[in-house]
Amino acid sequence: MFWVKLRVFRNMSASQFKKPKSFDRNMIIIGAGAAGLVTSYIAATVKAKVTLIEAHKMGGDCLNTGCVPSKSLIRSARMVTYMERGREFGLKTTRPAFEFSEVMERVQRSITAIEPHDSAARYESLGVEVVQGKATLLSPWEVSVNGKVLTARSIVIATGARPFVPSIPGLDSIGYLTSDTVWRLRDKPKRMVVLGGGPIGCELSQSFARLGVDVTQIEMLSRLMTREDEEVSAWVQRAFTRDGVKVLTDCRVVDVEQVARDKVVVCEKDGKRIKVHCDEILVAVGRAANTSGLGLEELGIELEPQGTVKVDKYLRTLTHKNIFACGDVAGPYQFTHTAAHQAWYVAVNGLFGRFKKFKVDYRVIPWATFTDPEVSRVGLNEQEAKEQGIAYEMTGYTFNELDRAIVDEETDGFVKVLTKPGKDKILGVTIVGHHAGELIAEFVLAMRHGIGLNKVLNTIHIYPTFSEANKYAAGAWKKNHAPERLLRWAEKYHGWRLGSSPKKHKDKGKKK
Repeated sequence: MFWVKLRVFRNMSASQFKKPKSFDRNMIIIGAGAAGLVTSYIAATVKAKVTLIEAHKMGGDCLNTGCVPSKSLIRSARMVTYMERGREFGLKTTRPAFEFSEVMERVQRSITAIEPHDSAARYESLGVEVVQGKATLLSPWEVSVNGKVLTARSIVIATGARPFVPSIPGLDSIGYLTSDTVWRLRDKPKRMVVLGGGPIGCELSQSFARLGVDVTQIEMLSRLMTREDEEVSAWVQRAFTRDGVKVLTDCRVVDVEQVARDKVVVCEKDGKRIKVHCDEILVAVGRAANTSGLGLEELGIELEPQGTVKVDKYLRTLTHKNIFACGDVAGPYQFTHTAAHQAWYVAVNGLFGRFKKFKVDYRVIPWATFTDPEVSRVGLNEQEAKEQGIAYEMTGYTFNELDRAIVDEETDGFVKVLTKPGKDKILGVTIVGHHAGELIAEFVLAMRHGIGLNKVLNTIHIYPTFSEANKYAAGAWKKNHAPERLLRWAEKYHGWRLGSSPKKHKDKGKKK
């Protein structure tokens, strides 16, 4: 019966719903996270009548539970580490004294300081109608919210994602934290288990360890950050070990128990059972799209196997071409900056698609994980190139050769560039190290506009800065592709200018 019902929904089309003769609005956007905010901003800028509906907090995950609080925590944790590293800078080593609760309050202050940028008041001043409430799709043109039915020619689903919690026996009854709820902590846990070795798990594991929490990080795969090259994972894990994080890879969690006051995570590794005692369990194994309760099934809107809304190259749902999806709810990338990137296509296609439509462009998507050292990437890395059978050359440059890194005591890192064989065209870049998230921008620009390494090399970079690492990586590529025939000719020319052949000149020097 279920499959029959599902098939009927999937075969639904806009013609099966009664289209209104007129519309209240040009566009309705459901969700006020990064994707929804940028979409509504663009729509209002081009003078469309737009309504933005948010069920919870303006700013979505990024402001309230994601990017902003996590980077605030990372900053405080890094300051602790700098104080402990005083001897490296010619200072006395200091054991920092701090209250964990004050660090967590600082996180909230960061959110409060940025809130006005994403507030209802700001967007209403820009011409956006903001409605607080839960939205439900009634038809391809109708949305119900707070007992009212609103109509629009285009509807945008931008409801984001939430932490995914795996089904582990005992987890629900004993209790756990996620990247949504961990910010409520005020009492510092003595011991914490972090489940997950992806970007969120890695950032939080290192930060809490630096703040004095005994952290054990458990990853079921063979290494941390499996989307990155193996050497990147190894580099990060070495840093974690130095900071006191106990990393368990190839380790599958099978149960969670309560033993006296302890929470006990039971896992299997190499056929053996390991029990890890802790005070708090932080689940950071991924995120799931927010699609339930929107009325998508009733409209026959399909989902991808991973649970995101299935969209075409214009970010339209397959069943209803006037309903769009963007941001984490649509994938394929769950980053704030890609949500904003998609928002432009959704706004333009939704408002002006009858004249011209634009295919979403994912060719140059950068990202960063803000561990210490940071990890940033754009384009292909080596493991992806090998998997896809793409030929490449690799050029590397390490920070321990960089003057600014040496004086700043931040030599832990490298730049790795993949290029087409024999060409300076950039296929991808991975940067590990201090300011990696900033340094990648030059290569993002280069790839987006077809700029090769020769032009990066020919660009003046301020001395002494970390950005010189990009120039030196380009210089290493140039050295590897030096024009040998031309250099041999140049050697002969310079010898001739000295009045003798290069060979005779060398011999004359030896006689002296």
